[in-house]
Amino acid sequence: QVQLMESGGGSVPAGGSLTLSCEATYGTDSTYCMAWFRQPPGKDREEVATIYTDDGRTYYGDSVKGRFTISQDHDKNTLVLQMYSLRPEDTATYYCAADLNPSGCHVALDFPYWGQGAQVTVSS
Repeated sequence: QVQLMESGGGSVPAGGSLTLSCEATYGTDSTYCMAWFRQPPGKDREEVATIYTDDGRTYYGDSVKGRFTISQDHDKNTLVLQMYSLRPEDTATYYCAADLNPSGCHVALDFPYWGQGAQVTVSS
């Protein structure tokens, strides 16, 4: 069983930065892919960024491309999301997710393991 726990959320003004971390109870180097999703109030959960563990390939949603960076620290079994130039529309609950088996890695249904979420609020 994989357990994931996010940390690092908070409130920042527009233009600010935050780093989210997701600690796993399972070796992150044994996952197939890991991802960050977010869910703004009243909206569907959307993919923010995905990383494929075997080769480090990354994918970013169009709205965060060039501003966010996803990475893994296998020594600490941690998934990281560095967020820069934050905008009010980035306000959401951010979730980390993991999949152990080869499958799609870009929609929420692809991921069997989820963290509890971390709130990010960006004020204008």
